[in-house]
Amino acid sequence: MNVQTILTGDRPTGPLHLGHFVGSLRQRVALQQTHNQFVLIADLQGLTDNGSNPQKIRDNIPEVLADYLAAGIDPNLTTICLQSALPALAELTMLYMNIVTVARVERNPTVKNEIVHKGFARSLPVGFMAYPISQAADITAFKAECVPVGDDQLPMIEQTNEIVHKMNSLLPAPVLRHCKAMLSDTSRLPGIDGSAKMSKSLGNTLHLSASEETIHRAVSAMYTDPNHLKVSDPGQIEGNVVFTYLDAFHPDKEKMSAMKAHYQSGGLGDRACKNELEGCLQELIAPMRERRAMYMQDKGELMATKAGLEFHTQ
Repeated sequence: MNVQTILTGDRPTGPLHLGHFVGSLRQRVALQQTHNQFVLIADLQGLTDNGSNPQKIRDNIPEVLADYLAAGIDPNLTTICLQSALPALAELTMLYMNIVTVARVERNPTVKNEIVHKGFARSLPVGFMAYPISQAADITAFKAECVPVGDDQLPMIEQTNEIVHKMNSLLPAPVLRHCKAMLSDTSRLPGIDGSAKMSKSLGNTLHLSASEETIHRAVSAMYTDPNHLKVSDPGQIEGNVVFTYLDAFHPDKEKMSAMKAHYQSGGLGDRACKNELEGCLQELIAPMRERRAMYMQDKGELMATKAGLEFHTQ
């Protein structure tokens, strides 16, 4: 049986949160059982918009690694790599930069949207502009056949395959492998404040290491239906962040269907719904928090034993 190779990863700009868990981590835990999976801690790409604060990226490498392990990624099943520890990735990036035009990178809608979101305007780092080329180097170096992405990352896969086609046409025989997007069947988790996206930069995250009190405060403050003023009032499910989270994390789908019907017809209060959600999140996060704390006791040992890397505090 042909086992497909997958490449996925994260930029170490901060500890991982529930958005990462829903969007990628639990999928990776499942895929490592059936695929040849590589997970890349993309520290060099993290520098593309943190060039003036490299210590931030360095400090968060063990944080992200601990989150991976706490979530269930097994180094015996998944190969975890640090981007900067693999010089070939930088070499490939430099080669590819010579066959990609500035105009082509500027047409990438994902890059354009992120430039606006980050407010770069006239202070756009060259490295950030070129990060899709770096991603193409990562994908092709590992000969990844599938890359798990959200639909907003599809332009990256398209550009990678363009580079593959161009490079293969320049070589005596094709060497690079085209890749396919593996779209997640899970919708993006909104922030705890109701924003469209959970994001570290927006401060609306719930980390995988969140304390019991932090979880309680986050759930208590979550947006519900503003017109659901009394328990007896019919409530709206759509746009109700509490029910969005219950859909994402509650293990009993039949109970969820009954709760939704009850809420919509009236007679189910917001506090009861929040209590149900808090119970789910406490049960999910507690074991991850404990495992993570164990791994973080010795960052040097964590990096050496789980990723084969040295780690120094300075």
